[in-house]
Amino acid sequence: MAAADLRKLTVGDFERRKDDTFTLKIPQLELPLKLAKVNRLGESGRPDGAFSLWFMAPAGPFLPQAIYPLEHAEMGRLEIFLVALGPREGGNLYESIFT
Repeated sequence: MAAADLRKLTVGDFERRKDDTFTLKIPQLELPLKLAKVNRLGESGRPDGAFSLWFMAPAGPFLPQAIYPLEHAEMGRLEIFLVALGPREGGNLYESIFT
């Protein structure tokens, strides 16, 4: 499955997928990530402006910040840079920012 072009995605593409599950797949791990929040951040060179995504993962060891492949049933594969924000509500919270 080819990776989606992140430059073409807008905040609206993700707002309608809030609460959907994205699956992080790397050789040593498969992890479900729930899209917990979509934050509008203001103007940028991106259509509809900058935004951030918060993903909630099950509790456990945190992944180091890096680019990870996430798969979604409708959006396909996305190569997204994730940063751990810390433990939240029984899970691990990660953020990705699009400018």
